[in-house]
Amino acid sequence: MISNFMIAGWGSYRPRTLLTSRSLDERQGHPSGWTERQFGIAARHVAGEEETTSMMATEAAREALNRSGWGNTPPDVIIGGCGVMEQPIPSTAALVQNRLGFGQSGVPSFDVNQTCLSFMVALDIAAMGIACGRWRRALVFASDIASAGLNPEEPKTRSIFGDGAAALAIEATSDTTCGMRSSVSVTYGAHHELAQLRAGGTKLRIAEGYQALVAGAYFEMDAFGIFKAAAKVLPGIIQRALEQAEIGKDDLACVICHQASAPGVEHIKRLFAPNSDRVVNIFPTNGNQIAASIPTVLAHALTMGIAKRGDYILLLGTAAGISASAMVLKL
Repeated sequence: MISNFMIAGWGSYRPRTLLTSRSLDERQGHPSGWTERQFGIAARHVAGEEETTSMMATEAAREALNRSGWGNTPPDVIIGGCGVMEQPIPSTAALVQNRLGFGQSGVPSFDVNQTCLSFMVALDIAAMGIACGRWRRALVFASDIASAGLNPEEPKTRSIFGDGAAALAIEATSDTTCGMRSSVSVTYGAHHELAQLRAGGTKLRIAEGYQALVAGAYFEMDAFGIFKAAAKVLPGIIQRALEQAEIGKDDLACVICHQASAPGVEHIKRLFAPNSDRVVNIFPTNGNQIAASIPTVLAHALTMGIAKRGDYILLLGTAAGISASAMVLKL
């Protein structure tokens, strides 16, 4: 479905605490420089106690709304696309709505989830709502605190993740040349055990005991398995998204991809060779921010002028499930 909208505003939030990989080496007893050499990450931001998921999302959303020129008028819908919600009930979107001062507005606010692809799903839903005339203005956000679920005994997971939030304010436009040109998504549930967080839902319950809850609260990931499964599906969905948008790789100004890992971003770069420089890479200074990853890269590209009005850009990522999505936008 083609949806004509413009990006009215964007924003991002990085927690105040910067954790360098050298500090992590000292904390974990590794030689200085070990984490950066192993995982290709120099630093990441880590949320403090007062920097909750909804607080970070609200800060990013305020920045997006300030840029939008909408004034104090609330959007027609607020959609949260967090990889992990702040709490099971109510939705993180409801918490953000209230923090923004819209708690009595009645604006529909809800969450969607597809782990690392949650923001893309939220944006897709917002675009469909605009296309069918249900909404004119939409606020979409993602916010994640990966550090809350990292096992200190697992070097891979404790090293590559970072916290943060980002938001996008979009609105309908009569300009038929801009907006969403294509959206392709696939899920292969046979690989669901490659990445999982078992606690926080109905799978693990209080009756199973404290130790079971603690174990389930740590994120579990088969990094190589995910990489292998994702590598098989990415070329196909990229091609389908480009064909639906009726453009080629050379027409893309930049590629906004999920910052899953240093090898993951490098793989995306190889898929777009010889124009690998079009793939935006902020992994070394941000890490994998779960669902906040893609919108944070997008906000960076818009702020730095890497992506600008009239450009075709590709949003691309993978997630637990295992899922993969590709989306072409004309700015």
